[in-house]
Amino acid sequence: MKAVGIDVGKSALDVAVHGEADVQRFPNTKAGVGRLMRELSHRGEIRIVVEATGGYEEAVLAACAKEGLWIARVNPRQARAFARATGQLAKTDRLDARMLAEMAHTLHARLRAHIPLTGWQHELRGWLRRRHQVTETIQRTRQQLATTLPAIRALVNRTLAALRREQALIDRTLKDLLQAHATPAMRSSKGMGPMFQASVLALLPELGQLSRRQIAKLVGIAPLNRDSGQSQGVRRIHGGRAEVRVALYMATLSAVRWDAMMKAHYQQLRARGKVAKVALVACMRKLLTIVNAKRRDELRLVTAT
Repeated sequence: MKAVGIDVGKSALDVAVHGEADVQRFPNTKAGVGRLMRELSHRGEIRIVVEATGGYEEAVLAACAKEGLWIARVNPRQARAFARATGQLAKTDRLDARMLAEMAHTLHARLRAHIPLTGWQHELRGWLRRRHQVTETIQRTRQQLATTLPAIRALVNRTLAALRREQALIDRTLKDLLQAHATPAMRSSKGMGPMFQASVLALLPELGQLSRRQIAKLVGIAPLNRDSGQSQGVRRIHGGRAEVRVALYMATLSAVRWDAMMKAHYQQLRARGKVAKVALVACMRKLLTIVNAKRRDELRLVTAT
């Protein structure tokens, strides 16, 4: 098995193979990615690791999925921690490629293979991220409105009106995509509105394919131990996919109010002395567990047919 690390930049891909001295560079273009795939296809069984780079790695991920190559996308924080653990403090593109190859060699059994998005999931993700951008722009503009000169306020109001029209258009598009692709698992509890459904479908493709503990850790709602010797620290949640976690939080706020089962669970936790925030995070975990289990059953049914 060959371990490969790819350092992805805006314009170039630096590729290292564990145990080999050379680091090859390919342009991060359609032609360059094609050349890279032809090079890797002759390597036999390989394990590839790339860092998340804000979208510049998407072409490589899609090409690997098309070629049936195993690839994992790791969080930059994890990659940096691994580099420090191996004594690599310097940082260049070539060094990073070698470090990722070392990571693929050392941790390949523990890394999770990237799950590619379908065409409609890519579309859903694009619309969802644009909605987030528009919403943030509306919030910033409204905050600035109070201190804006009266002569300029009319211009700002026109900008706000245009942004709200765009937001409404995005919401209609999201609704159409959800009507076409959302499954019953996405509507299994009161509180699972369009934003929750869109976030889970577009940003959590692993749903239904991981255990309840794995999916909770991936989203960042699994309590992590902080124990050492005789000391027992407070268990806290940490990391995970923030956008999914925010959507899950909002869905849970609604669910503990309107869904009888979730409401009863929340009240039981409060009666046992849990503070409101801890009880709410526990309800988030329960809601995610339910959706994950129902989605797993749906995927098994599809596979069986």
